[in-house]
Amino acid sequence: MMPNPHTLRTLLRVRDLVRDCYAQDLTLADLSEEADVSAGHLLRTFRSTFGETPHEFLTRLRLDRAKHLLTVTGRPVTDICFEVGFQSLGSFSTLFRRHVGVSPAEFRRRIRPFVTVPGRHPWGFIPTCFAAMFGPPTAVQAAPWIYGKFPG
Repeated sequence: MMPNPHTLRTLLRVRDLVRDCYAQDLTLADLSEEADVSAGHLLRTFRSTFGETPHEFLTRLRLDRAKHLLTVTGRPVTDICFEVGFQSLGSFSTLFRRHVGVSPAEFRRRIRPFVTVPGRHPWGFIPTCFAAMFGPPTAVQAAPWIYGKFPG
């Protein structure tokens, strides 16, 4: 059952607060104070409306941000752990493995081959026949060495 409009607005405000402050130390008491309801009521209505508790939502946001940082940066796992709001590397690694299936370092090793390298021409990884057929009209003129058509 969908909550009434006032309750829904309150829950959306709480969810936005969690999303905006995911790296900070948020407690259920803080969120229930923001919503001006008891902690138990907030917990029940949040779960019934969004399908997860505020803590599960916060953890998911933090892990999603950590996956992004592991993918696009070369920063140490420890730095990423603290940046996204976890208090210890052990709890971060345990939660990461539980939700993602691999450790943060293993996730980084597995995802890196699929990330486009900055400065590389994206057509360089596509067979020449496909690039010539489906690529931009000037792809061969723009980077002929990629397609084996050297000038002169």
